Amino acid sequence: MAAKPSTTIARKARTRAEADFATWLMMAKLGSFDSLPDNAQQVLNGYRERLDRMSEIESKTIAVRETYQAYYSDMGGTGDAPEPEPRVVPANDGEAPVDNVVRFQKPPKPKPAPARPADRGARPLPPGGRKPIPALLIFAVLVAIVVAWKFLTR
Repeated sequence: MAAKPSTTIARKARTRAEADFATWLMMAKLGSFDSLPDNAQQVLNGYRERLDRMSEIESKTIAVRETYQAYYSDMGGTGDAPEPEPRVVPANDGEAPVDNVVRFQKPPKPKPAPARPADRGARPLPPGGRKPIPALLIFAVLVAIVVAWKFLTR
């Protein structure tokens, strides 16, 4: 049972380290490096120094690993922080590679109901379900109201 809490702590520490590093890096790119905590500044300085010797991905991996180890011990983990478990990719028997990325899609548009035989010659109704009132009719009613008002107020 002692391994279970360490796994939970390790997962939380790893998630927090990845999120914090991404936040720190973005804040530094936006010009807020001086407002970051001291530990964040140290991690980012080490990240920048390593960029001269290695790729960005390797430098980021090392920076996240250092942060992860610090968080793991701060959260009560004992010993060295365990390596994250590799993700298992299901076999797909020669098909296209499995893509675990969630893509947002618009819901499909509802198909209009087929027209009834009696309505085949009529124009379709707008989304509100009411027939539009022609502008000429509205104008005529307004003129009639104004004329009636003038006639009644004399």
